[in-house]
Amino acid sequence: MVIDTFAQDKARSREDPIRTLRFGVNYTPRHGWFHSWYDFDPGRAREDLAQIAGLGLDHVRVFHLWPLLQPNRTHIRTSAVDQLTRLVDLAGEAGLDVLVDGVQGHLSSFDFYPEWTRSWHHRNVFTDPDAIAAQADLLRTLGRALAGRPHLIGLQLGNELNNLVEHNPVTPAEVDHYLDTLLAAARDGLGAHGLVTHSAYDAAWYGDDHPFTPEASARKGDLTTVHPWVFSGDCARRYGPRSPQVHHLAEYGTELAKAYATDPARPVWVQETGAPEPHIPAADAPEFARATVRNAAECEGLWGVTWWCSHDVDRSLADFPELEYTLGLFDATGRPKPIAEALAEAVAEPHTVQPRDMALVLECTPSTRSVSGPGGEYFEAWMRMRERGVRPAVVLAERAEDDGYLAARGIKTVLLPGS
Repeated sequence: MVIDTFAQDKARSREDPIRTLRFGVNYTPRHGWFHSWYDFDPGRAREDLAQIAGLGLDHVRVFHLWPLLQPNRTHIRTSAVDQLTRLVDLAGEAGLDVLVDGVQGHLSSFDFYPEWTRSWHHRNVFTDPDAIAAQADLLRTLGRALAGRPHLIGLQLGNELNNLVEHNPVTPAEVDHYLDTLLAAARDGLGAHGLVTHSAYDAAWYGDDHPFTPEASARKGDLTTVHPWVFSGDCARRYGPRSPQVHHLAEYGTELAKAYATDPARPVWVQETGAPEPHIPAADAPEFARATVRNAAECEGLWGVTWWCSHDVDRSLADFPELEYTLGLFDATGRPKPIAEALAEAVAEPHTVQPRDMALVLECTPSTRSVSGPGGEYFEAWMRMRERGVRPAVVLAERAEDDGYLAARGIKTVLLPGS
């Protein structure tokens, strides 16, 4: 299986600190955003993907829409699956590897529910047995359709599924069952042909009593994904768009995720990060991109960084939050923006692992998780050390005296916040 290579890569990184990371972008079609699936145009997709490859990026993350794939609980549209596999093949022709997200779910402030989950037929997508079984069927079907493609990275359950919690109440135990069921279905469909994983937005890490937990993110699936957004916890507004807290946020998110993993060698993927205006003004976006990539790349165990997103949302489309119209590396006409050039420069650099033999102890409970988010006591203690030039790892309090675990992570010194 692909995941077997990660432990080898980690071992090699200790011997040769300069290593190859994966750098890509979350693909947002330039024409029509994700509504373009209603009239999928391979020619336009080919143009978009060529632009992405031209930046020196090596992969894309792609998204279909759940209601188009599965309009009825027991009906998966073959034509929609064929559209998705066609896009994956087009990306491969452009020299790009692909991660496919299965259940969308949620994209850019819009939720996409099939009608069989809504109104008269309302089902909680996380807890209803039939709804879970239907999603498992979809992922199994997608896995079988994608398996064997040499440019496939893998299959992810969906984009930030925890955004659906507000309308689908769920407990942590129910989330665990949901994730376990869907991950097993994705693996059943995909076989040994790639990664199987899942994603959550930052509430999983920072949100007090949020039902999607750090443990679930860091222990389920083949690797850990993090989405360190500068608007979470009002980070950029709180500290400033050029602040160390903003420039080191993806690095911090990577180290925080590593602390919750039971396997010290488990990789972490910075799967979404971007420069949303006005949190990051356009003039500051190029340096933010450079700093984000360079700082995250110093982390041992980093799989790669995937920028959000490829193309701006066209302003002819209504009702998006303002920041969604400016998040692309390319504008709505297809022209590369200064941030695209900066990102291309940053990913082309050699990237060197910086050892972290000192760790700062994190002590929190599910109801005090916010201490590790922007504005939280632990977050600020970690960032103060980083500003002084120290590169702290994160270690949970329950492992702070576990010599075997600390040795496996190369940690020699453990400090409490305020030490």
